[in-house]
Amino acid sequence: MRKTKGVDVTGKAVEKGVSRRSFLALVGGAAALSACGFQLRGQQDYAFKRLAITGGAPQMVARLERMVQGGSDTVIVKPFEKPDATLNLSEGQGLRTLSLNAQGVVQEYELVYNVNYSLMGADGTLLIPPSAIVLNRSMTYSDQYTLAKGQEATLLYNDMRNDAVDQLTRRLATVRSLHPAPGEQTPGVSPRAPLPVPPL
Repeated sequence: MRKTKGVDVTGKAVEKGVSRRSFLALVGGAAALSACGFQLRGQQDYAFKRLAITGGAPQMVARLERMVQGGSDTVIVKPFEKPDATLNLSEGQGLRTLSLNAQGVVQEYELVYNVNYSLMGADGTLLIPPSAIVLNRSMTYSDQYTLAKGQEATLLYNDMRNDAVDQLTRRLATVRSLHPAPGEQTPGVSPRAPLPVPPL
């Protein structure tokens, strides 16, 4: 048994031990997880090793670059630098009224953010057909706090953008080959039903 010394709340020296059995159990558990294909979040093995990104707001593209390059061996290149695949992005945002007060003044808004994307191989193969990620958030509103509510909306849109990038990196990982056989293509993903009303 490996022992280390510590101090308890009374100031007395105490000994803490990690048994060999516990250590071996931890090592065995880690080996079992790696054997079954478990991967820590953020560690991806993309089929493409050179990815170009077109479209999308600078904030989104910058986060996507950090996520892809920081969590895999794939590098982001310019479209003219012979990428293995090109990710085409477009994004949009909007809002709609959720509720009014007795005087007909808006009390609550729903903020909506969407990203449309597709992934094309270097030879023109459509690796991910046109797909979409759609997110929403709710926000109370008051004319007395117009500036503060504008800042809150910006924060909520940024949060949705970050959420969308996280989802997008996971969807890119579903591409297993740059030359998929018939029936192995990654299907497109697009919401078919209206988003539920977001809770406050």
